Order: sequence, then C-alpha cells, then structure tokens
Amino acid sequence: MTVHLHPTIDSGVKKGSGSFAGGTLVCKCKDHPVKVGVKGDVAHNHACGCTQCWKPEGATFSVVAVVPRDNVTVLENGDKLHIVDASKTIQRHACKACGTHMYGRIENKGHPFYGLDFIHPELFTEGGSEAPGFAAFVSSVIESGVKPEEMGAIRSRFKEIGLEPYDCLSPALMDAIASHVAKSKAA
Repeated sequence: MTVHLHPTIDSGVKKGSGSFAGGTLVCKCKDHPVKVGVKGDVAHNHACGCTQCWKPEGATFSVVAVVPRDNVTVLENGDKLHIVDASKTIQRHACKACGTHMYGRIENKGHPFYGLDFIHPELFTEGGSEAPGFAAFVSSVIESGVKPEEMGAIRSRFKEIGLEPYDCLSPALMDAIASHVAKSKAA
C-alpha cells in the first residue's frame, strides 16, 4: 500500500534554507488570486491530521506552521477572503473562490497561541521556509474517512521520512500550552 500524506512530504521532507526571510502566499485561483505577505520564517511547521485544516486535493494531512500575526499582511484581493467558521478558535481566512485557507488567526487574547497566525507554507511562491518537524493529530484522519487499519502504515511512513507522529501537538508545544494555563491560573 502506498501511503500518501501530503504532496510536499510524500517524497521526503526537504530541509529549509535556514535563512528564509519570508515571502508571498498565493491561493489557487488562476484569476485575481489572493496574495498574503509574510515577514520572516515560519515556526512549528508540521503535518496536521485535524479535520479543520485546509488540505490540497488528494492530501490526507495538511502542512501548517505559525508566524507572528504582525508579520502577516493581505497584499492583494483581500475582498475574496471570508472566515470559514466564526465559531472555531482559529478563525480561518479562506478564499471564497477556490477555498484555499490563507491564514488562521486566534482572536482570544487568553489563548496560549494568541499572537500567532497559522499558515500553509506550501502556498509560498518562494522556497526555503522551515521544514516540517513532526506530525500532529494523526488519529484525527480517521474522522475524515481514513480506515483505522491504515494508521499503522501512516505512522510508519511518518517515521520513515523523519516526522514523529503524535495524536496531539509535539511535547514542546503541549508543554507551552500547559505552562500558559498554569500561569493564568496562578494569576
């Protein structure tokens, strides 16, 4: 069985340049695409199996990273953007025409990830951003139709390409969330 995770990692994880200064994210529209500028490199790049993240055609997982929200600017055709589901913690701004999620923003100032925007690095017109470093919410792909008996092969493939599979976020991010919660309870 050939395991297809995401087009940008199916052939292995490509290392980032280490000097990526940012670039332009472009939606999939042929005519008047939405363009979003991002300053600086991404952080916490990972494959994500949640049912909320945008995935390109044929992908089982998304590839998503974060950047400081102040580093994200809509450059062109922002009138095509809408929030996919305003009831979600991450307000995903997507193109109304092609459906591509351009960035996700958390507006709750008490959330551990407030101040970070979620983006899909594959949408950069420039190459060299930080490579994915782990896989998150791996079991969640079952909710989107993957058969449970396929999960062993999926986890094996992630390990084969050097991405540790987790059914939550990476330990470092889970520690950051727990630290934030502990500090807010102590305050």
